[in-house]
Amino acid sequence: MKKILVLEDEANIRSFVVINLRRSGFEPIEAENGEMALEKLKVNPDICLALLDVMLPDIDGFEVCRRIRATGSKMGIIMLTAKSQEIDKVTGLMTGADDYVTKPFSPAELTARVDALIRRLGIDDEERSSTELVSGPFLLNTRNRTLEKDGQRLKLTQIEYLLMKLFMENPGKAMSREDILTAVWGNDFKGELKTVDVNIRRLRIKIESDPTEPEYLTTVWGYGYKWGY
Repeated sequence: MKKILVLEDEANIRSFVVINLRRSGFEPIEAENGEMALEKLKVNPDICLALLDVMLPDIDGFEVCRRIRATGSKMGIIMLTAKSQEIDKVTGLMTGADDYVTKPFSPAELTARVDALIRRLGIDDEERSSTELVSGPFLLNTRNRTLEKDGQRLKLTQIEYLLMKLFMENPGKAMSREDILTAVWGNDFKGELKTVDVNIRRLRIKIESDPTEPEYLTTVWGYGYKWGY
């Protein structure tokens, strides 16, 4: 049974989420504040996905997300926010979140987003072969889901890994934002095309010597992106 961290300070909402996750066959791990969530993660290293409320009494959900990613964890992260402003969506993605759900949400919407993220990240079906993709100074191991540049390991989120895999499997091919969104986030993802741009920008910071003058992951203006090495 897959463990899912539920970080929500409002007891009634947390209970609502927990009940529906259990009904869907998951094992919820509850936390009512950020510090408690980080402790739960330490004692439950097999948590595969986290639902993080943004507004918390101690440290906000964005900071919890940052700390999770700082450990190198590639678990799925969905932000729960009562706000619909674009800046909150962008902030969540920039701190390492994979998706976001705006309150109020229905049980069907939440479980659908959880299921979709689990499928996207391959949590259900880990690759068995030790395939390696090589492009210039980059080596992508699709079994371990790791990326090296000039022999140095780069820390990637699951979404960043999926982007790298997509581009390295399609060298020189111009890919539209719509194609990238579908390939990485899936057909049932309801987010905006800006999601692609935000994650490409974050990925460039990690792989490019100068993210403002990308050498490998280049922009095809008015269309999308290309792995140009």
